[in-house]
Amino acid sequence: MRVLLDTCTFLWLVADSPALSPEAARIFSDPANEVYLSAVSSWEIVVKHGLGKLPLPESPSQFVPKYRKLHKITALSLDEGATLQLTRLPKYHADPFDRMLVCQAIDSGLVLLTPDPLVTQYPVKTIW
Repeated sequence: MRVLLDTCTFLWLVADSPALSPEAARIFSDPANEVYLSAVSSWEIVVKHGLGKLPLPESPSQFVPKYRKLHKITALSLDEGATLQLTRLPKYHADPFDRMLVCQAIDSGLVLLTPDPLVTQYPVKTIW
């Protein structure tokens, strides 16, 4: 299975948070699955950290690649195909980061690992 992590999922994984569902932990830890972290999540982390809404033990430029590599998560770039999916996406969700993650999952045929109930309204497979 090819899996895209929601930003909060990535943060909970690296923090070993109890907020992570048992199913999400199982999917993530299965070596048969390919796990991705989007550049969109990196962007979201940088923005929220800069606003003081996301404390981190180090700068996002160190934190994201360090923990992505430590947990064997592949970086996923944002490309034109994914951004153009936005023109076909209903406005169920107001968060631009989540909307773009949905677009990437649709465009790349990925399962989105997210606890966000608003995301389930979109034509994308989700697991939590």
